[in-house]
Amino acid sequence: MSKDIGRLPIRTPDPVARQQFDNPAAAVNRLIELYEIATSFLLENFLKVLHGEPPAARYRAFYPELRLTTTQHSKTDSRLAFGHVALPGTYSTTVTRPDLFRGYLTEQIELLMRNHNVPVVVEYSETPMPVHFAVATQSDLNVPQEGVLNFSLRDVFDVPDLATTNDDIVNGTAETNPDGSHPLAPFTAQRVDYSLARLAHYTATLPEHFQNFVMFTNYQFYVDEFEAFARRALADPNSDYIGFVGPGNQVLERPEDVLVTGAKTPQMPAYHLKRADGDGITLVNIGVGPSNAKTATDHIAVLRPHAWLMVGHCAGLRNSQSLGDFVLAHAYLREDHVLDADLPVWVPIPALAEVQVALQEAVAEVTELEGYELKRIMRTGTVATIDNRNWELRDNSGPVQRLSQSRAVALDMESATIAANGFRFRVPYGTLLCVSDKPLHGELKLPGMATDFYRTQVANHLLIGIRAMEKLRDTPLDRIHSRKLRSFNETAFL
Repeated sequence: MSKDIGRLPIRTPDPVARQQFDNPAAAVNRLIELYEIATSFLLENFLKVLHGEPPAARYRAFYPELRLTTTQHSKTDSRLAFGHVALPGTYSTTVTRPDLFRGYLTEQIELLMRNHNVPVVVEYSETPMPVHFAVATQSDLNVPQEGVLNFSLRDVFDVPDLATTNDDIVNGTAETNPDGSHPLAPFTAQRVDYSLARLAHYTATLPEHFQNFVMFTNYQFYVDEFEAFARRALADPNSDYIGFVGPGNQVLERPEDVLVTGAKTPQMPAYHLKRADGDGITLVNIGVGPSNAKTATDHIAVLRPHAWLMVGHCAGLRNSQSLGDFVLAHAYLREDHVLDADLPVWVPIPALAEVQVALQEAVAEVTELEGYELKRIMRTGTVATIDNRNWELRDNSGPVQRLSQSRAVALDMESATIAANGFRFRVPYGTLLCVSDKPLHGELKLPGMATDFYRTQVANHLLIGIRAMEKLRDTPLDRIHSRKLRSFNETAFL
């Protein structure tokens, strides 16, 4: 079909009828079918013009959409933090990459049908699909920069529109969709596509390799330990882990396989210890600083992981601490500033019981200490996150006074950012840090200052993070995804 507008007619795929489903798997299959029709249409015409064929039309395809209408207040299990809508009405969301999100979509739709006893409708939305995101499904293709082609790309295809790619839903500032329906999911299709593209760029691995449990670190040593653990797991015939993926989408399926280090290291390299069900562990080396921490979590959040943890180094603030001691955060002092516009600093970031218990139990198991003896090497308390790496050079009346007033026991540059973004995106979070210096007490982070105890504890630290993730994996989802993370006006989708 085509329609004249301006100099070029608009050409779209043939129209399809909306369909109603009372079977979650069938609804997802239809979403996949509609998505493939749309992306194939854009790819076919993009390749034509890329190879020199003059554009005969403006080519446009639309994201598929999932819609639900309920006319009654439903009595749902009050213990369940997701899977139901609060009020009667119509709810909808645009959908991208339904193949990648098949398990997630099927689970969320099944909960909705069970809790409200209504079908869902699948059709095309009125939201155009940018050609950049359709092309992103083909790893060997790239969209040329503006000026390379002999025509303006935006005159022939839809391009990303940042005006409609935002976090209004998760930030609680979007009450309704443009058509008057209420948001069904925390992210729109455009927002998800944007993050999937950014993830591939920053981590040098495809989104499909990411696992449901994610660890962040700020130190390369943890990557080395993670790879060593992965090789041991792959050598174990009883292990549930089936592969290890590094930057460049290099896949290790045997412990003797080699990861090749490329000439260009990605900004935040990701490593994935995979399970067949996706419940493996991903480790991302985000480097140093709250900006990187925010960037990584902004984009990983669209994958809807079941938990993420910060496992890195920190400055110990108490004289009773030693290098190599652990800090389990139960509160955060936010002086990172990168999230102030999205999540005001007056919003409390609560500790999540299931995550805290998993971390404490993992420390006890790996160190073989318990009770009062465990207190010798681990403090529970407030972790301060700051955006000034050389904070200790400031006059003590400034940041040091605030650290004292907050009762902070440790300071870093990433943990509060990761926890706050976990709270904002409804992703369960936690923090376990290892003391690497004590600047207030003259023990600076300098070469040669590490003790044998410190080296042993750093090696144990990564194992503790892995063990905690495995404990969380064995916890029912409705207990991990705490009601603490949900407001009184939430999307039904997790």
